[in-house]
Amino acid sequence: MKNVLNEFRSYRKLSIAVVLALSLAPGSAFTAQETQLPNIGGTGGGLLSGQQESDIGQQVMVSIRRSAPRITDPLVYDYLSSIIYRLVPAAPLENRDLTLALIDDPAINAFAVPGGIVGVNGGLFLNAVTEQQFASVLAHELGHLSQRHFARRLEQQETSTPLTIAGMIAGIVLSAVTQSDIGIAAIVGTQALAIQNMLAYSRLHEQEADRVGLVILASAGMDPRGMPEMFEIMMRQNRLQGRNVPEYLSTHPLTQSRVADTRNRAEQYPDKKIRDGQEYHLVRSRLQVHYAPSPEIAVGTFESYLQKSGAQSNEAIRYGLAIAYMSNDQFEKAAVIINELLAGNPGRITLQVTLAEILIGEKKLDQARSLLREALSRNPGNYPITSTLVDVEIATGNGTRAAEYLKQLTRRMPQQEYLWLRLAEAEGMARNIVGVHRARAEYDALMGDLEASQRQLRQAQEKLPAGSAERQVVNERLGEITSRLQAHRNS
Repeated sequence: MKNVLNEFRSYRKLSIAVVLALSLAPGSAFTAQETQLPNIGGTGGGLLSGQQESDIGQQVMVSIRRSAPRITDPLVYDYLSSIIYRLVPAAPLENRDLTLALIDDPAINAFAVPGGIVGVNGGLFLNAVTEQQFASVLAHELGHLSQRHFARRLEQQETSTPLTIAGMIAGIVLSAVTQSDIGIAAIVGTQALAIQNMLAYSRLHEQEADRVGLVILASAGMDPRGMPEMFEIMMRQNRLQGRNVPEYLSTHPLTQSRVADTRNRAEQYPDKKIRDGQEYHLVRSRLQVHYAPSPEIAVGTFESYLQKSGAQSNEAIRYGLAIAYMSNDQFEKAAVIINELLAGNPGRITLQVTLAEILIGEKKLDQARSLLREALSRNPGNYPITSTLVDVEIATGNGTRAAEYLKQLTRRMPQQEYLWLRLAEAEGMARNIVGVHRARAEYDALMGDLEASQRQLRQAQEKLPAGSAERQVVNERLGEITSRLQAHRNS
């Protein structure tokens, strides 16, 4: 046991991206004419059913929720959702119902795991200078998913079972995200050493995912040249860090020949001079402030950016300075910049939400509410606007209205556990005890605590009159959770 633990400590920097090469979400292959790819080891999919893949994905996502620090900034999440779903129609995936995870870590990383889990480290925004470079990493991961690389590898190791795989992947996630030995115990005893054999197979898969990713980028109207540009950034980081290989490269072997191959293939596409969307650079600025050592340093950094030639016309730099001022409680300065930007972009949601955030910081809650309600009337259901309205209502003690907004969000985004936790808080503020129990039940279920979820639903059930419509809904949900709990106990 001790030897196995020691061996796996050497793999601590295997980030969640390990699972990228182990992706097994169902997908159909591109035609040979479209990709000109070799058939490496079969198409996969013969060993795992869709339900088994879903079960594995749920277990991995539970591990992520329990152990990974998350970015819950709605503007960042909304952007990530939009770029993913811009790429997905161009990817040969059968299952396009993806769950997104945004990890609060400044390292370059992205991941895709069984059951359609796709995630990104905040650090990818920091290191990808352009939107095309950022999108290229996501396209590469969708390439892994579409080709079912782990399932193909698994066909050669038929002794593995879905539960074994789930335990192994979940352990890797814990070990990587927490940067500790927490996950190693979960890996030991679940055929953990098989991961080495799988990684040995990854170079061919990496090349295949590159080529599929290029097709996805081009089909989605983005520039395939972003992929070799991103690889060059990673190679430079690799040279600078010496033996400390960047996390992404520890599981995605990157060689000069692979970079050259990707560059040559990208150059075969028409050079359309595709411009980045401004939203990417605004979100990138938000995260640059988020990862700054302190608000004061963030202010100094963006003020120095703004002093450079031509920087005054750079909206992303000005926006970043406003975010830095806001994080440093310099609300008046932040408001001046955002209002100037809004004068030229009156309908931009990111700017409206940011101005509302500034108004909340200044305790001007009525103004923030008015601004956001008007924005929501023009953009019904928008996540960042609605989420910020929740902040306003919570700040004013209006739990009932906050709960109404959060119910809308949880219907649209039921896999985001922090929304259920906020709903429980709002229901408590509104003194809706049944609502608290129901929201907590959904949160507990997403966190993998089915027994706690069952208890919460039973408490809600007891407080509702027999025959009421809400009690019927609670009864049905309780039955679902009880069935899942029983199946888990029997497995």
